[in-house]
Amino acid sequence: MSKPEVSNADGTLFVVSTPIGNLEDISLRAIDVLKRVDHIAAEDTRHSRRLLQHHGIHTPMLALHEHNERQALTGILAMLTEGCSVALISDAGTPLISDPGFPLVRACREQGIAVSPVPGPSALIAALSVSGLPVDAFCFHGFLPRTSGARKTRFAALKSAGITQVFYESSHRILYALQDMQEALGSEREVCVARELTKQYEEVIQGKLGEVLATVAGDPLHQRGEFVIVVAP
Repeated sequence: MSKPEVSNADGTLFVVSTPIGNLEDISLRAIDVLKRVDHIAAEDTRHSRRLLQHHGIHTPMLALHEHNERQALTGILAMLTEGCSVALISDAGTPLISDPGFPLVRACREQGIAVSPVPGPSALIAALSVSGLPVDAFCFHGFLPRTSGARKTRFAALKSAGITQVFYESSHRILYALQDMQEALGSEREVCVARELTKQYEEVIQGKLGEVLATVAGDPLHQRGEFVIVVAP
């Protein structure tokens, strides 16, 4: 089966993966689609402009983020039903994976509008691939709860899950999250903390939870950036 073409008659929504850090981590097809669609729906147009300019992409952008998602959906659906092609991108990685876009894709499916993936980078998959932990079965939870109590409850519920668990976490909560995890799961559980993947200061710390926590706590530099936490069964 041939890949979906981009034309004004298609009325197709392309879900396009973009780099998670290194601007060169984008497929040739993604660049082609982003150049040829009528509009690009971006989570943060200012952030995405750097990527588009780097690859010589001048397609008009419109904003689609968590604060305007419902309102923007109506306009984008109208464009698609009129035959326009739209590319959906997030700030980094694969759209909808802990990013906006689900209501739009769901609405397109319900209305019979074509939705086509343009696969590529994902922090989730990148972290799993370098974790050294079992990846034959895993569960992705997105971002951890903001409060300590909610995090502990989440971890306790997964104590005997039997498969690898994956979480996203921010720089200002990473230390607290690991502390809560150790309280719930113990210090011997194997984990991998992947920081700033594909970026200049990329770092992957793997080992027993107590050791990893000590490493992260021991240097403020280990607490900066964007994190993926992979927890062994």
